Amino acid sequence: MTLLQDQTASVADVTPDERAQRLTDAGTTWNERIAADPANAELTYKVVGRGVGSVGTEVRAGKHRFLVDEPGALAGDDAAASPVEYALGALVSCQVVVFRLYAQALGLTIDEIEITAEGDLNVQKLFGIDESGRAGFHDVRLKIDISGPNSADEYANLRKVVDEHCPVLDLFANPVPTSSTLV
Repeated sequence: MTLLQDQTASVADVTPDERAQRLTDAGTTWNERIAADPANAELTYKVVGRGVGSVGTEVRAGKHRFLVDEPGALAGDDAAASPVEYALGALVSCQVVVFRLYAQALGLTIDEIEITAEGDLNVQKLFGIDESGRAGFHDVRLKIDISGPNSADEYANLRKVVDEHCPVLDLFANPVPTSSTLV
């Protein structure tokens, strides 16, 4: 598994101008692809997981590999973040991407951004104690800390735009048809 410091070293040196150019180029490229054929907007992601340790999972996503585990209190080896922590991490990271994307599109500047996600989960359904509740989060809260030269109203408007366009927030907020097959 790659250490976080090794991973962030490869992206930490991106300048604001380089980020702006990448965001502009990506937007232009995708607009051209979709204008040429609306079917180009449809993407399929594939992730494969293999059980390891007590209840851990080695996940392969494209060329990337990472470990997911549970703390000892939930039968794990506590070797990595838990599935629900990764879910919150996916939400936070998607928010950062979409904040940067729409700040660029709206001509706003984000000097620094930090997003904290907290999720409340009751384990009674997980352990079969009470089947009436949800197995997943029953409440998730995001705290967005943005610094930059724009006004608080402009950042509040940006937050509304981000909430409308963030794919992972959409996953949290809306039911997604899901199927499984035992092979």
